[in-house]
Amino acid sequence: MGRNDALKGMASVQKAFALLDVVASDRRGLSAKEVSAALDMPLPSVYRLLKALVASEHVVHLKGESRYGLGYKLHALDESLRRQVGTPPAVARLILELHSRGDAAAYYALHRGDHIVVAHVVDSPARRRITPMGFGFNDAAHATAFGKILLAGMDAEQRRTYLARHGLPAMTDRTIRTETGLEAELERVREGGIAVEREEFITGASCLGAPVTNAAGQIVGSVAVSMDAGEFDARSAKVAVLLRDTADKVSRALRATSVLPQRRGS
Repeated sequence: MGRNDALKGMASVQKAFALLDVVASDRRGLSAKEVSAALDMPLPSVYRLLKALVASEHVVHLKGESRYGLGYKLHALDESLRRQVGTPPAVARLILELHSRGDAAAYYALHRGDHIVVAHVVDSPARRRITPMGFGFNDAAHATAFGKILLAGMDAEQRRTYLARHGLPAMTDRTIRTETGLEAELERVREGGIAVEREEFITGASCLGAPVTNAAGQIVGSVAVSMDAGEFDARSAKVAVLLRDTADKVSRALRATSVLPQRRGS
């Protein structure tokens, strides 16, 4: 295979992933013409990609509706991703306990490669997670409590590299938008041992986060809770005590397993 053939193949892979993203954007799936319009891609090229993805079971053709939806192979990939990220049962139980005792949606996040990712969430109809902070969420670390914890645990070079890739996008009018402002915030996190986020990710919700550490005291993860912004002043102090206790228990539980997450750069 020549260099041009390799580049052509890479372009096809990128187009296939873009097609999957577009098909996933509508709960009903999309027609080939809608995919073509969304991607500004010639219809014959769309049909070729759809045919290949249907054959691989990453896309399903809903013939009765003349639409294409996500295929069942993606479910297997999701299950594999969950196994690779790996939240030990002992940690999952502690996050469930945090949700119950704290009367708040509870989260466990960690480093995975160059990302800060949510690995486990427990919520309920009365205390729902912040949308879209489900398993695999890895955006806007600067605007989340668990993200601030993990950013505070990076050294300066690691943090610069991370921010160069992810930036500091504005989520609300309260989001920290400058590196100077973020550094000041992270220093407060390091000094206080807890991260506070007040309507920085989404209006109407606020969060607290605490660090999960390895035996050397390095931050390798974070536990966090979210609550309605209007409840924060009345509830945050009590929930912070519970959060610190849970973070300590999660740290000890991870040290007792063989799946302790690696600190970024170690």
